[in-house]
Amino acid sequence: MNAALTAFTPRGRDLAQRLTQALEGAGHSVSLRAGEPLAQWTQEAFAQKDALIFVGAAAIAVRAIAPYLRHKSVDPAVLVLDEGGQFVIPILSGHMGGANDLARQVAALLGATAVITTGTDVNGIFAADQWARRQGLTVGDFSRIAPFSSALLAGERRGFWSRWPVEGTMPAELYPAPREEAHLVLDWAPPRPNALCLRPARPFVRLGVGCRRGTSPEAIRALTEKLLADAGLDFSQVSAVCSIDLKQDEPGLLAFCRELGLPLTVYTAQELAAVPGDFPPSPFVQQVTGVDNVCQRAALAGGGLLIRAKTAREGVTAALAAEPLHFDWRNCL
Repeated sequence: MNAALTAFTPRGRDLAQRLTQALEGAGHSVSLRAGEPLAQWTQEAFAQKDALIFVGAAAIAVRAIAPYLRHKSVDPAVLVLDEGGQFVIPILSGHMGGANDLARQVAALLGATAVITTGTDVNGIFAADQWARRQGLTVGDFSRIAPFSSALLAGERRGFWSRWPVEGTMPAELYPAPREEAHLVLDWAPPRPNALCLRPARPFVRLGVGCRRGTSPEAIRALTEKLLADAGLDFSQVSAVCSIDLKQDEPGLLAFCRELGLPLTVYTAQELAAVPGDFPPSPFVQQVTGVDNVCQRAALAGGGLLIRAKTAREGVTAALAAEPLHFDWRNCL
């Protein structure tokens, strides 16, 4: 985590220096305020850092960060420590920003007490947004977190469904449920408006593409963009474009990849033919390339789950697959 520290008194600065060394020893990148005005330091740190740590009065910290608050999905973690090093208080982005976890770590490093005030933590209840951050997931609709957590705090259980395997023991507050009935869903797109949907924060979609010689990048983009949109996705979720090695020098395909900043991964006909599964065959493609299907086999060449099967339009074929991902219930509270 990339953190910035500041303190307001000589005693506080001594503690901040000690904490800087401790956090760096724990693998964090830490910068200590050098004397610039507090407002300037706060504005820059709020925009650039993962966490801000204030050593001193909480009221000063609150007033300093107030002009820059945006949303829990993007705000950094903010901690306040008393200059005596007795208490560590997360005051912003406890779950998604990781402030609660950082507070616990800082408290352990200093022999202090972490003062955690979020309801799920206080009551030992599963927190979907905190688990999401720890698993490298993102929340689809943040407005669904509050009603979901409120139901758990009221003693209600909530249904869970996942597209990918989740290892370990499911929290007692959850139960397995069908996708269309689940309250919490781990998938690439939400199944219904009132479900809390989580999906991988990093790009995870493999885009398989086949095309005729001379196909334009615009034609490739038109089909693939629609295919992604139909699945509730966009190019920001794509990790790689995949095809057969015969297309590794295809100008239109290379231009398409350059425009989107995506790598092109290619496979031999033999490698594609070895991909297990049932694929819609094309005798013409078989004759030209030596394999009956390029786009869908290429999308699934790394394993994973099929999102959209082969679709063809204007000399382009495309398919979508999700990378093989695994999650677990460890540290879910």
